[in-house]
Amino acid sequence: MNLKPAADVQTAPLAALGLVGGYLTARETQIRPLGGVVLALAGGYAARTWVAKAGAAKAAALGAVYLGGFGASHPLAKKVGAWPSVLGVAAASAAASYALVDRS
Repeated sequence: MNLKPAADVQTAPLAALGLVGGYLTARETQIRPLGGVVLALAGGYAARTWVAKAGAAKAAALGAVYLGGFGASHPLAKKVGAWPSVLGVAAASAAASYALVDRS
């Protein structure tokens, strides 16, 4: 398998895809670990570019935003609903990825 060079990858869509796609996969298949696989694959692919383009410190911060969004979406869903929660944390993660990596 040939991956696109890390410097050529836009990470904001990957961050959003991982969170939304992971949720949707878990919801539709009723197999939560499968949703985790989607989350991990998209996050790992984005992290490869975060490190290459922005360095380890920013990559760690973006990883914390990404995984923190996943964790925060669960209690947030109890207040605003599942879809608004997932879309909100996906937007936040995508915005951070764009601001710190993709924009430059």
